[in-house]
Amino acid sequence: MNRWGKKGIPFLFIIDFELIKPLIFRIEDIDPKKLLYNINGNTNGKSGLKPIKNFDLVKHPESYEDYLVKFKRVKNEIEFGNSYLLNLTCSTPINISSSLKELFLNGKSKYSIWFDEMFVCFSPETFVIINNGDIKSFPMKGTIDAGIPDAEKVIMEDPKEIAEHYTIVDLLRNDLSMVSKNVRVERFRYIDVIETNEKHLLQVSSEICGNIGDDYKSHIGDILFELLPAGSICGAPKKKTVDIISTVEGSERGYYTGVFGIFDGHNLDSGVMIRFIENNNGNYFYRSGGGITAFSDPLSEYKEMIDKIYVPAV
Repeated sequence: MNRWGKKGIPFLFIIDFELIKPLIFRIEDIDPKKLLYNINGNTNGKSGLKPIKNFDLVKHPESYEDYLVKFKRVKNEIEFGNSYLLNLTCSTPINISSSLKELFLNGKSKYSIWFDEMFVCFSPETFVIINNGDIKSFPMKGTIDAGIPDAEKVIMEDPKEIAEHYTIVDLLRNDLSMVSKNVRVERFRYIDVIETNEKHLLQVSSEICGNIGDDYKSHIGDILFELLPAGSICGAPKKKTVDIISTVEGSERGYYTGVFGIFDGHNLDSGVMIRFIENNNGNYFYRSGGGITAFSDPLSEYKEMIDKIYVPAV
């Protein structure tokens, strides 16, 4: 990445959560029969199939009792002071009436990627954007069903959601300060509206910015790996929290909650791989989760995990 960045060679990267099997492709070498991407409108293919009609997604979430076992282990770690925010995720078996490629071609999201029918991701969350000497991050923390009465007021005034968002913004400010200067919060806790196949969701985001300079290209890989894994999908303090996640979740996340993006020769744009479906020998699993703090209610967190099992409106 450093070498291609220095030479101004455009490339696409996919980096897994555990940072053990990253992929990098020259844009000119990408085979659209195996890999399709759409990154803020920068895409190698969004047509070719007829629109999906009568799309169906059936969820088979784990029981609340099974979820509660993991939740309590996380809360114990928080009470011991080993973490104060941890993103707990689950893998939910699903039945879908379309292929992963069809979902990519028909779905609408800021960041989407399809990889050889192994997985598809349609993420609303930016990881980092580097443009005109600035690096920006847009952490998302806090999700609510827009159909709930006074939904925006409810989530913006919820003490748990406020604490969680403050924590992740502070973490991302610290992360950006490791690779840039003059780090500041440009916007704090604003609402994004996400349209899904089932309902509308409200998502709370912030915008954090730092000055990185135009010489970043020759160490673009160093910058990305310094920032990974993304703070919004692990927690704080990062290193200890990642260790707890590995123990509690019991399996590798792989590319789920990793990042992917494009360097166009000058600027970089990337997204966090959430809203993620993977194909395991013909069986489909949807990965989703949410941030746990000392204020978290287990039933609310369980419902949020299930609410996040959706595809963009098709």
